[in-house]
Amino acid sequence: MKKYIVFYIVWCLCCLHLFAQGTVSHTTMPCTLLKGITEREYTVYLPPSYGQDTVRTYPVLYLLHGGGCSNTDWEQYGGLSHLSDSLIACGRIEEMIVVCPEANKDNMIWFNAPHWRYEDFFFSEFMPYIERAYRVKPGKAYCSVAGFSMGGGASVVYGVLHPDKFNVVYGMSSYLRSQPLEFLKNDPSAPWRQKLVDDYNPIHTIAEGTESDVTAWRTVRWFIDCGDKDFTYDANIDLIAAFRKRAIPYELRIKGGGHDWNYWRPALCNALIYVSDNIGK
Repeated sequence: MKKYIVFYIVWCLCCLHLFAQGTVSHTTMPCTLLKGITEREYTVYLPPSYGQDTVRTYPVLYLLHGGGCSNTDWEQYGGLSHLSDSLIACGRIEEMIVVCPEANKDNMIWFNAPHWRYEDFFFSEFMPYIERAYRVKPGKAYCSVAGFSMGGGASVVYGVLHPDKFNVVYGMSSYLRSQPLEFLKNDPSAPWRQKLVDDYNPIHTIAEGTESDVTAWRTVRWFIDCGDKDFTYDANIDLIAAFRKRAIPYELRIKGGGHDWNYWRPALCNALIYVSDNIGK
């Protein structure tokens, strides 16, 4: 009950704007690694002190969107900036930069395909660009990734494949393996994307990992958050079983709810707090 009271108070403060405000920009960056693309969209939240303290560096959270969605959705539907501002104002989280990349436009996937190497873009071009363009505090201890649905699955996969990059991986309603989805029925590109999801299935990767892999995965703080009525529930429970079998520490939250913004808005509040509580650890 206490956590819901805290969320309600924070949300009321958001509505009243009784605090210093950060800034949100919907902007673009140069792009060379995605075929046929010269600019790529992203959204960035900069905390309230960013413009005043021109020397300070900040932790960064990469916040990934779901299938068929956009880099703007965390702000438009999740209230990212108001929520972050209020949590900072009441001292509940540290100031951080939050970056929302775009992985729906042109091809809806976070992974590498022969004709669309998004994972390469993310790690070889996007993250380095963000680290140059903004005052990002360097090092794994200050970098986290989170997301919902397709973006939640990608967050888990990115943590599994690149455990040296992320301190916290926070997956919300994570889409971890292919499932029949109504909105993909008439999409001619759906089969290859669904195959990629299965090729990147982190449950299998963890089960088959070496002891060296397991040692690296234990350096990540894993948080799995899913609604009890969510169609991804079974896959997320299987992910937890894989963690348990390999003795990889994790946190799990199962709350009432489905696969929608009514679940992800409060989950975002929890994600920001969890990331902040573990900064530098």
